[in-house]
Amino acid sequence: MDLQLKGKTALVTGGSEGIGKGIARVFAQEGMDVAICARRKDALEAAAAEIAKATGRKIFAIPADLTKDEDARNFVAKGHEALGRVDIMVNNAGSAPGGVIENLSEADWAQALQLKFMGYVRCLRYVLPIMVKQGGGRVVNLIGNDGVKPSYWEIAPGAANAAGQNLTISLAGQYGKHNISFCAVNPGPVRTERWSGLVKAMSRDMKLSYEEADKLAPASIPMGRIAEVEEVANLVAMLASPLMHFVNGTMIEIDGGQEKALMDRARDKR
Repeated sequence: MDLQLKGKTALVTGGSEGIGKGIARVFAQEGMDVAICARRKDALEAAAAEIAKATGRKIFAIPADLTKDEDARNFVAKGHEALGRVDIMVNNAGSAPGGVIENLSEADWAQALQLKFMGYVRCLRYVLPIMVKQGGGRVVNLIGNDGVKPSYWEIAPGAANAAGQNLTISLAGQYGKHNISFCAVNPGPVRTERWSGLVKAMSRDMKLSYEEADKLAPASIPMGRIAEVEEVANLVAMLASPLMHFVNGTMIEIDGGQEKALMDRARDKR
């Protein structure tokens, strides 16, 4: 199927690695030009060069720390200038620390909301007027299944994710009249560069070996494994397609049917 993405443009946050880089790569393979941002300039530029070389598309690397409003404004403005228009906005940057409430500090809670939620708010505040002026657009927010499938070890990510899901649905109602549609993609565990750090944190908090902690998530998924980056990126590309524009205010889980209760029960036995 032709996704009709050729010649379209996109802004993708958190594009230096993991899911964001995967999304930028798939977009470029579909014939799109893309502007990506991340905090680490060297990793960001390396990712842009790699994707551009592999696909022949224009990939613009714009360093930005989305915990800062000025950086969010700068990313959207420079990305818009480089691309000429913004057909698609993909909010992906950010993560929140896992842990039980007894071990989470004020700083942990602030971190959970500052980038994963407020980073999205900041980018949307600046990109939506551009989309309104140009007559429409598409927003895909990468959020996470913690917001709809709570787990006590993931209480901080769950709070940030629930806020992001509420934001997505609320803006879908507000901006539909401007031909701007929104959807949320809620991944479960995904094998990214960040995954090993999450496993180490689970291992620490639950007093498990790394190998034992690494088996918890796959055991909660009927397919017996976690997702690959490409699987999430392909879903985002499909949802970003003009063919899917009427899908508005929708949340889609991509987690293999994960049952979070199985993970919590496994932890409780430790």
